[in-house]
Amino acid sequence: MLELTRKPLTDGTVCLTVNVPSEKADGVAAALEGILRLVGGYDEPTVPAAEVLPDMTPGKVLRGARGLREMTQAQLADALSIPKSNVSEMERDARPIGKEMAKRLGKALDMPYKAFL
Repeated sequence: MLELTRKPLTDGTVCLTVNVPSEKADGVAAALEGILRLVGGYDEPTVPAAEVLPDMTPGKVLRGARGLREMTQAQLADALSIPKSNVSEMERDARPIGKEMAKRLGKALDMPYKAFL
């Protein structure tokens, strides 16, 4: 099971620590490098997250992103002007996350919208 912790640093960055099963460590490291390239605008190829974390779903990404921002489902729902039940359904993958909703989620959670697709 993934365990993610974050520690704010004094230079305006955040140190992320991820504990993963040893057999997935190389794949997770490659995926994180790919994400950094995407966010940082690097031109090098990235590793699709689905290759590294095949059990990852848009709902799990949403739940994790919301947790990292220390937001409740109700707070996120308010930010999106949608019912709280919709957030819950998206996190359980019972409601699909379309492109427009992904863009709204990306803006509300301050991350690339493609992470939710």
